[in-house]
Amino acid sequence: MISSAPLVRRLPPAYRPLFAPGPFRRLLPALAVSDLGDGMSAVAVPWLALQLAPPGQTGLYVGAAVAAYVLPGALGALLLGRWLRGLPARRLIRADAWTRAALLGAIPVGWAFGVLGPWLLLVLLAGSSLLHGWGASARYALVAEVLPADRRLAANALLSTSGWVAMIAGPALAGTLTAVVAPAWVLGLDALSFAVLAVGAGRLSAVPAAVPASVLDRPEREAVPRGEGLRVLRTRPELLALLVLTWLFNLAWGPVEVALPLFVGQELAAGPGLLGTYWAAFGVGAVLGALAVGMLRRGAVRRVLLGIVAAHGVALLSFAPPGPAAVSVAGFAVVGLVYGPYGALSLGLFQDLTPPPALTSVLALRSSVLMTASPAGATLGGPLTAVLGPRAVLVGAGLAMIAVAGCAAGAPALSGRLARRKSAGPTSGPGARAGAGG
Repeated sequence: MISSAPLVRRLPPAYRPLFAPGPFRRLLPALAVSDLGDGMSAVAVPWLALQLAPPGQTGLYVGAAVAAYVLPGALGALLLGRWLRGLPARRLIRADAWTRAALLGAIPVGWAFGVLGPWLLLVLLAGSSLLHGWGASARYALVAEVLPADRRLAANALLSTSGWVAMIAGPALAGTLTAVVAPAWVLGLDALSFAVLAVGAGRLSAVPAAVPASVLDRPEREAVPRGEGLRVLRTRPELLALLVLTWLFNLAWGPVEVALPLFVGQELAAGPGLLGTYWAAFGVGAVLGALAVGMLRRGAVRRVLLGIVAAHGVALLSFAPPGPAAVSVAGFAVVGLVYGPYGALSLGLFQDLTPPPALTSVLALRSSVLMTASPAGATLGGPLTAVLGPRAVLVGAGLAMIAVAGCAAGAPALSGRLARRKSAGPTSGPGARAGAGG
């Protein structure tokens, strides 16, 4: 067994079972490859947009290209549920991956033949992201399907860590490659990474006998009622409150993405190298935080999440005092460190409190809602930075996060008081399970 290999034996005990033979271990390398491809796209998409932008419209066009690679996924999560909500997680992953591979793969082909214009690039980017809300959610739905509850937190942390590592390595690799080849070819590598994922997800149809038949061999169109995701959120106030908390958290983060480059360029009079240092420090901190959460025992998850939001805001206050950049770089590393566990913990609550047949629908709805938060915050960040200055916006974002955490601490659904009241007496109905877990 691979779990007895020397490399696996050196892993923390919480992670070793994840590398035992099974569907999760089989798909994990392909997921990591696709994460790296997405990391490269963070540089390749805006760089290609710069080259194709119509004269005098560079800023608007680059923003449109970046949005086209992300926002249609929110629309797809909301509008395509009628056809997709009943599909098994492995099929949703494969459908999203093949869509990404085909449409992103058309970009270097169009570039090579000289037909890739500004509008065609936007159409291909938007089409490639249409199913991504479902595909990304299906990764975590698959974790809940194929792993027992006591292994899900570590698996969530491992998936989050893969994304954070890709955030560090992907842009660096893309920056190196775009010095040699056109960014369209880098997006071709992104397409290839999703083809690898599609093939890997296709292999899950031949599952080992040890996996219960109910997990991956259930009917392809399981009866999941229309609007099931909304119904689950209405009957489980913990999940609805957590979704609102996460949306507000991401909304407060949006201005940081606008203010940080201006802070580096205006307040510190530095170049893109220092900006890269900030994001590298954030990524390293996030990797360490995401790995550490996989070794935590299950406990008061709601209070930990509130603590993360507050600590994230406190760490942003490192931008307040004038001084050397090293202080705020260290603070930004702490920002990443405390944020790293958030995704794994919050997704773990959704996995625990959502009925298995509805999990993919609920996670897709969650993705579609959260995809709007950071862009909305970034939209606010532009005028705020122009009026207040980048340092004030960075500090203000931190104060807003502290305020969000303080207000949320009084909500029974997040403080744990709701769960205690439910456990004090018998309950019935669909909301009875909502107090469990976390």
